Amino acid sequence: MTTQRTRPPTAQQFVLDELRRAITSGRLRPGAPIRQDVVAEEFGVSRVPLREALKTLQGEGLVTYHAHRGYHVEELSLGDLREVYRIRALLEDEAVRRAAALMTAADLDVLDRAEDEVERAAQAGDVLAMAAANRAFHMALYEYAGMPRLVRLIRTLWDSTDAYRSIYYGEGVNRERVIGEHRAAVAALRAGDAEEAVRVLDVHRAHAVAALEHLMAPVS
Repeated sequence: MTTQRTRPPTAQQFVLDELRRAITSGRLRPGAPIRQDVVAEEFGVSRVPLREALKTLQGEGLVTYHAHRGYHVEELSLGDLREVYRIRALLEDEAVRRAAALMTAADLDVLDRAEDEVERAAQAGDVLAMAAANRAFHMALYEYAGMPRLVRLIRTLWDSTDAYRSIYYGEGVNRERVIGEHRAAVAALRAGDAEEAVRVLDVHRAHAVAALEHLMAPVS
């Protein structure tokens, strides 16, 4: 789970960042147990900062605690997933409309370069890299809205479903679909058609939800 990074000022922040990254990237899958002794040894920290980090993640809805079973990565029900995506649609549609009114040609070039990273990861079949690049693409767009509180809310919602997005990218057809939808959204923004960009991204989310509903459906 670890990578070479400059450690934050405290052990708790270091563990918090690494665990959050492992969960949202899908390296720790929904439902996976978090074995505190193993994590503490891997990160070279004591149990105290680890427990505090886990409490923070529990408050964010990324992990859950069960007596006698310990901490596990949170699993979303289909109802939870649909609710998160519905709230995202409400917030993200507003962010796209605001961003479209403010973006310059240079900003759109930045978005194109972010999409290039998505496509490079997709072509390599690197699911984790694609998930990270996809998130960077979308957040770059939303940040152009100039509404930091709105973007913080959107980020929190993304955190709760990022692991599921990594599952979605495991299918080649889904990776190809994402690329086409991103390109269509950027084209609409370049044409000054905010409502078309909103429509494309609404369909983009709907495709993800439909695919995840299929993947998460109980086996009869």
